[in-house]
Amino acid sequence: MRRRLMYLLPVLFGLLAVLVLPVAYAPAAETAPAAPAAPAAPAAEAEKAARPPWISKTFKVEMSDGVHLATDVVLPPLGDGPWPVILSRTPYGRKMAGAPQVAALLGYAAVSQDMRGRFDSEGENLPFIGCGWVDHQDGADTVAWVRRQSWCNGKVGTVGGSAGGITQNLMAATAPEGLVCQYIVVAAANLYTDAAYQGGALRKEQIENWTSQHKFDPKAMEVWREHPAFDEYWHRLDSTRRHDRMNCPALHAGGWFDTFCQGTIDSFVGRQEHGAEGARGTQKLVMGPWTHGGITRGKQGALTFPGAKPPQQYDMLLWFAHYLKGEDNAVAKAKAVAYYTMGDCDDPNAPGNRWQFADRWPVPATETPYYFYKDGTLATAKPSADAPFCEYTFDPADPCPTVGGRNLTIPAGPRDQRPVEGRGDVLTFTTEPLEAPLEVTGRLLAKVFVSSSACDTDLSVRLSDVYPDGRSMLMSDGILRLRYRESLEKPVLLEPGKVYEVTVDLWSTSIVFNTGHRIRVAVTSSNHPRFDVNPGTGRPWTEGEERVTQTNRVYCDAARPSCILLPVVK
Repeated sequence: MRRRLMYLLPVLFGLLAVLVLPVAYAPAAETAPAAPAAPAAPAAEAEKAARPPWISKTFKVEMSDGVHLATDVVLPPLGDGPWPVILSRTPYGRKMAGAPQVAALLGYAAVSQDMRGRFDSEGENLPFIGCGWVDHQDGADTVAWVRRQSWCNGKVGTVGGSAGGITQNLMAATAPEGLVCQYIVVAAANLYTDAAYQGGALRKEQIENWTSQHKFDPKAMEVWREHPAFDEYWHRLDSTRRHDRMNCPALHAGGWFDTFCQGTIDSFVGRQEHGAEGARGTQKLVMGPWTHGGITRGKQGALTFPGAKPPQQYDMLLWFAHYLKGEDNAVAKAKAVAYYTMGDCDDPNAPGNRWQFADRWPVPATETPYYFYKDGTLATAKPSADAPFCEYTFDPADPCPTVGGRNLTIPAGPRDQRPVEGRGDVLTFTTEPLEAPLEVTGRLLAKVFVSSSACDTDLSVRLSDVYPDGRSMLMSDGILRLRYRESLEKPVLLEPGKVYEVTVDLWSTSIVFNTGHRIRVAVTSSNHPRFDVNPGTGRPWTEGEERVTQTNRVYCDAARPSCILLPVVK
């Protein structure tokens, strides 16, 4: 039974909070005061015999400011405790399809809570308003309440995916006493750079669709639009600023095509190298070939990756058994990093498509420039000819569409880019067929020399693996709103016609480009609706307001050699 439950618990207990469903029981609700709750009176023997295989109850747990949060508690069926506790906090509804009952059968007390303003909880219905260390500290208050209960042995672990992982990152920044470990899946670390904006461009489809589909107060969208720069508002939602206060082990799981890909890596590296005692050196990172909703699946976008399930030693059940029950299992011996290196999905004998392991991230690699040429070539030799630039004109009324990538609510993952690569406002640079496999593992950056006829424009850069049959499969991409080229905090408009050297961050990946394949970089000025469209006026996009066409030049001569920097593993 234990082995069967080992595979059931990760699916049911918050890995992807968007998949949760109501459970079958309807517990009575009661208000839990801030003071310690008195132990329950012993039940009669007859009542014990008739009770279900777990005990469940709903509390209204009082936060420090008097707001009450709806909180379900499910206790193990045998014994009187106390037990270690697995806690989840979610905006998607706390009744989690039987997962707490599974946890109870394994000897944990399971606690699931509606976040502030959500479902049966009081407070403003704004995302993550109470999760961090400013104004409200609902995560820390909840851990303190749990530890005061007679059924808790003082040890609390947290679990959750997506928003349920973000709230864990924010909670960790408060370092609540008794928080022993965390299991965090596909979660942003910094809500500005990982979720709402990227390179200064609004993540339109993600935040508009997410806030509306889950019926958040429309004020949330208004506030996020009012803060297009990385200002004090966003600092309060950036857990990376407090890594040095975090003091517990955490497993961070993410995917190369996940919308929060880089946030997962940043959380791991920040806590592993700069965390407080208890966190530093105790983190684990698992990166697979997954989209946000595709954890463990092999089919992602238009490609199928063999062996995509994560290695067993990073399993959630083993993680909690080790840290909450003190079991000596595979968790303690597991490498700090497990990462899936993607490869040619058509050739079963091709290199890649396997899990690799490392003691730290990033793994050793040589940053290798691949230069852009005016004739569309991509090569390691630096340009020497006097062919100064490639030019295209971008019309905001006809933006280049999103085709796959790190999306949340629209089709995601590796998809064929040929439909967009043929547009007149897209520049492509492609290598010759590779004579040997090439592994690229780590952070991808494009260094581009650019000028524009407008005072502002975007650079959207996409990296593809071009198969021998011509398919151009997107593997990574990024964007930069050029008014944020110097800083995400303070925008500076362009001087039309002036040449600037800028850096576009494509986040991270791990892939072996197979022999006979080609590497392609596509450059344009939009990726819509994943990102909002830059009107070229220096102001945010507003329907009905002015927008101008933007004639942009990408320079590729000896003095201004635009390139993409690939971390090549020997």
